[in-house]
Amino acid sequence: MNYNGIIVKYSKYLPIDPRCIVTLNEGNTPLLHAPRLSALIGKGVKVYLKLEGLNPTGSFKDRGMTYAISKAVEAKSQAVVCASTGNTSAAQAAYAARAGLRSYVLIPKGKIALGKLSQALVHGSRVLAIDGNFDEALEIVRKIGEQGLATVVNSINPYRLDGQKSAAFEIAEQLGDAPTYHALPVGNAGNITAYWRGYKQYHSEGMIEKLPKMLGFQASGSAPIVLGRPVKNPETIATAIRIGNPASWQYALQARDESKGLIDKVTDKEILKAYHLVASLDGYFCEPASAASIAGILKLAKNKFFKSGDVIVCTLTGHGLKDPDTAIKGVKPPIFVKPDLKKILKAMKL
Repeated sequence: MNYNGIIVKYSKYLPIDPRCIVTLNEGNTPLLHAPRLSALIGKGVKVYLKLEGLNPTGSFKDRGMTYAISKAVEAKSQAVVCASTGNTSAAQAAYAARAGLRSYVLIPKGKIALGKLSQALVHGSRVLAIDGNFDEALEIVRKIGEQGLATVVNSINPYRLDGQKSAAFEIAEQLGDAPTYHALPVGNAGNITAYWRGYKQYHSEGMIEKLPKMLGFQASGSAPIVLGRPVKNPETIATAIRIGNPASWQYALQARDESKGLIDKVTDKEILKAYHLVASLDGYFCEPASAASIAGILKLAKNKFFKSGDVIVCTLTGHGLKDPDTAIKGVKPPIFVKPDLKKILKAMKL
């Protein structure tokens, strides 16, 4: 069967004029069992990784962007705009290019991974780096949208969250039910909001028998929801979640409370440890922010939080190649050796 992206697959939940659909065949990403990570979390626990880095532009943002851009086309918009820490700009740029729309991006100067910046630029977006943080950029973008100059496609656009909930539908289909727990990084908090809405929708329709407990994790230097107040100057190595005043803050709290889950924080040290762990143990290379979900469940496991029989899904939001600088800094460099077999074998310790 041909696959044509999430809007076609989930047309019941994503209504639109079919002539306006803009897709790069996003979604349909693997749900990978992680046996070695599972063993670290606890006996009898199964951990699965939702590999959202295998979307067309390398992150989960494509799910929401296909619907937001398609709806912009349906509304006859000529331009789109976003504030971004990286992945949103990459997705907007690609889908706007596909749709033939003008694309404008505001980023915090010096606070965006080069892999993501390169995507926004190569797809032809006009990128402006402001001397400020993401929250300031988003406030400016809101005003641009209010003046009707361009359609805002940040997650304040409801179509973004509608598209992103498709990942919950897929997980339910891949597992045959909802997991016991679902762990996600939390930055602007749109993803935890969208997943919870997706699970609730499937549950209300009898597609799944139970609902998961939602586990959200912020970086400790950028943890406004955990602290209960905005963070004026958020800092973390996980640039994708370096956000001090999340747009979907209240919805994230709703997801936490309704699911009887939690939102906690993890340190950059814990994030980097998890980042290297998931790559070396179970073979998937994710960006640092993605690893916040892994770091979070490892932190909880130390306190015997999980029990045998639990099924945990961790969303790995973006591919590791989004941020190659962090990857290179954290590993040993290649060993230089002359093209001589004996010397090569010695260097290999064979």
